[in-house]
Amino acid sequence: MPNHSLNRKIPALMLQGTSSNAGKSVLTAALCRILLQDGYSVAPFKAQNMALNSFVTPDGREIGRAQAVQAAACRLEPDARMNPVLLKPSSDTGSQVIVMGRVVGNMRVKEYVSFKPEAFRTVQMAYDSLAAEHDVMVLEGAGSPAEINLKAHDIVNMQMARYADARVLLVGDIDRGGVFASLVGTMELLDPWERELVVGFVLNRFRGDASLLDPALIYTTQKTGKPFFGVVPHVPELGLPEEDSVSFKEAMGRTVVKQGACVDVALIDLPHIANFTDMDALSCEPDVQIRGVRSPESLGHPDCIILPGSKNTLGDLAWLRSTGLAEAVTALAAGDAAPEIVGICGGLQMLGRSVEDPLQVESADRATDCDGLGLLNVHTVMGQDKVLTRVSGTHTGFDLPVNGYEIHHGRTLMGEGAGVAPCVVLQDGMAIGYSSSDGMVWGTYLHGLFDSDEFRRAFVDRLRFRKGESPLGRVVAPYSLDPALDRLAAVVREALDMQAVYRVLGLR
Repeated sequence: MPNHSLNRKIPALMLQGTSSNAGKSVLTAALCRILLQDGYSVAPFKAQNMALNSFVTPDGREIGRAQAVQAAACRLEPDARMNPVLLKPSSDTGSQVIVMGRVVGNMRVKEYVSFKPEAFRTVQMAYDSLAAEHDVMVLEGAGSPAEINLKAHDIVNMQMARYADARVLLVGDIDRGGVFASLVGTMELLDPWERELVVGFVLNRFRGDASLLDPALIYTTQKTGKPFFGVVPHVPELGLPEEDSVSFKEAMGRTVVKQGACVDVALIDLPHIANFTDMDALSCEPDVQIRGVRSPESLGHPDCIILPGSKNTLGDLAWLRSTGLAEAVTALAAGDAAPEIVGICGGLQMLGRSVEDPLQVESADRATDCDGLGLLNVHTVMGQDKVLTRVSGTHTGFDLPVNGYEIHHGRTLMGEGAGVAPCVVLQDGMAIGYSSSDGMVWGTYLHGLFDSDEFRRAFVDRLRFRKGESPLGRVVAPYSLDPALDRLAAVVREALDMQAVYRVLGLR
């Protein structure tokens, strides 16, 4: 393990973007894997992440899922120091604030701005501690460094780059159009000291012949004085978790129809959808078609309906009712040829008879209790303390092992009477999932349960059987991030001038 002084800044590269969803997270993961392949001890870092997609570290702390993927690229266990501040929006104006993996409270924007100086001190300590254990750091920014209204209290972009003495690559998504104006405009809006931190540009998600870009690259470099480090091609079907719900919803909107007999899975696209990466492994199956649903008209008659996690269960229940989806789902459940209905975390809570939030943990702007969909005889009460743990157990309906993690405030218990039984049971006998007596409706708090290959295939085969198709009876799409990270690294290594990257880092 390197023995760096905490006062000596180690080589650090930072990916910032001209906008959100420019591909910073994926490129950060790629560069982490490339540096690892080249023999360096490397770690990822993002000072502040705003995302509803989170992960649990081995010591029971919560960080952004993107940083967990980046840790995997470094072949490290995820660590709260990699993402010391996580914001989980619960409304348009407020978020749950998580510092070093622990909830410190719910804050509106002005409250959080006042809290930022304290948060940045924690960020600096986390960075120094993590950097002291490695040869090189790869940092990720957030949004754009040129947001004039945010620069005064920035803790994640240029202020973090200055603190880490990081070399900044500015990433633009050429697939969206207007990328050269965005690069030049971003540089124009930066202060002189910020421009000095930028060593060059990267174009991301290009489709076509990169040589056709030469005139634009030359002009942009002449205009800004900054070179291009490469043009990264569009890589379809990366096989990696999406960074945020923007990317996820775009992916749902451009679903490619698969060939052959597929089971039709309708994923309810909740306004506050969380941990949507629970669907990643399922979507990789060649005989599973997942489509996002936001209206009764688009629901149709699927083979399976999945209610995913939510950061605001009561708010999303109200949305289900206002859109007519609540009535449409319950009508399908009561009809002939009913689909299998699955709820994960917040989805489990919605399937029950009632959800109460007496402390307004998730529902500060609305009523503190409401009826659920009534499809499972369970009741949920939100508690102040958040459950954060990695767990292993068994899905009793298939008698197969499942693994994953829990992130929830709710405590769900079976109601009185028959019609419901535990279906996901931990090794200590504790139930974290419940099923109707016929197995057609079930839910669990276990995020990542579909990552288990044998369970996922058994689940899909059961849907195939009900559909009148023959079960495949074997794992056909093993789910692993490691091969996907290697494929990504190979593409990015070919596209970037890695010698130039090493040169600005002073590593070669």
